[in-house]
Amino acid sequence: MSYPITDIHVHIQPWDQLKPRVMAAMRRGKEDHWEWLVALMGDPAMLLEIMDSSGIARVGLINYPSPDLMGFDDSTNAFAATYAAAAPDRLIPFGGVHPRFTKDPAGDVDKLIDLGIRCLKIHPSHQLFPANAYTQGLVALGRIYARCEERGLPVMVHTGTSIFPGARSKWGNPLELDDVAIDFPDLRVVMAHGGRPFWMSQAFFVLRRHPNVYLEVSGIPPGKLLEYFPRLEELADKTLWGTDWPSPGVRDLKHNLDQFRALPLDPATARRILSDNSLALFP
Repeated sequence: MSYPITDIHVHIQPWDQLKPRVMAAMRRGKEDHWEWLVALMGDPAMLLEIMDSSGIARVGLINYPSPDLMGFDDSTNAFAATYAAAAPDRLIPFGGVHPRFTKDPAGDVDKLIDLGIRCLKIHPSHQLFPANAYTQGLVALGRIYARCEERGLPVMVHTGTSIFPGARSKWGNPLELDDVAIDFPDLRVVMAHGGRPFWMSQAFFVLRRHPNVYLEVSGIPPGKLLEYFPRLEELADKTLWGTDWPSPGVRDLKHNLDQFRALPLDPATARRILSDNSLALFP
C-alpha cells in the first residue's frame, strides 16, 4: 500500500548569498549541473517536478542565518516562506534566529511563526556555538528555545561534522542536546544527521533517554544506516527520513530512497520513518 513520503531535510536556499569559499565547496562535483541547481533555488515548480519523479510527497526546506560563515542573512527566512507558499501542503519551510546577532530572541521567533515557518533550525557548527551555549552565557539561545517551547515550534539541531570552510565540527556533538532536552522538556527537538560520523553512541543515548528528541537520518549513506544505528528499530517511532540533498555527497532524492528501501527493515518500521512520524510532527 502506498503512503506519502516526507524528506524532511532538503537544502533549498538563497545560494546567491553564499560566501565564495563556501560556494566553491558546494559546487565541487556538481559542475555539470550547477546552473540547473542554481535555477532550482528560485523555482518551486522545478522542485515539485523532482519530487514527483522521485516519489516524494513533501520536503522540508532547510534554511538558517549564518552571515559570518555561510553567508546567509535573516532574509533566508522570508525566502523559505515565499518558496513554500507555492505548494504549502508539500513544502515545509524552515528558518532560524541567530542567537549571536538577534536583539529580540523571543520576538524574532514570533516573526518566524508569522511568516509561516514550521521549524527553527540551529546549526552549531555554522553558527559557531554549542547547542547548549545558553549554559555558558549565550542567554539569547535559551530564550529562543524557551519561546519555541511556548509556541510549539519544533527545533532541528545539526549534529555531526561539516565540510564547509570555517565550520567548527567540535560543536556537532549530540550529547549537548541532553541539556536542551532536560531544560526544555516540552520542546520538540529533531537531531539532524544522528551525530555522523563520530557520535552515534552519544546520539543513541540522548534519543533513548528523552521522549522529546527525534532522530533525522539525512547525511548518512542509507546503505550504512544500520551500521550507524544497529538498533534503529527501537527508535522507529521517533525517526524521520531525510537526505540532505543537494549537499556534497548526496546524489539525488530517489537514489537515497531506493537505498533505504533495500534495508532489511520491517515494512511497518519503514513506513513510520518515511511517512508517519513526519506527518505527526509536521501535520
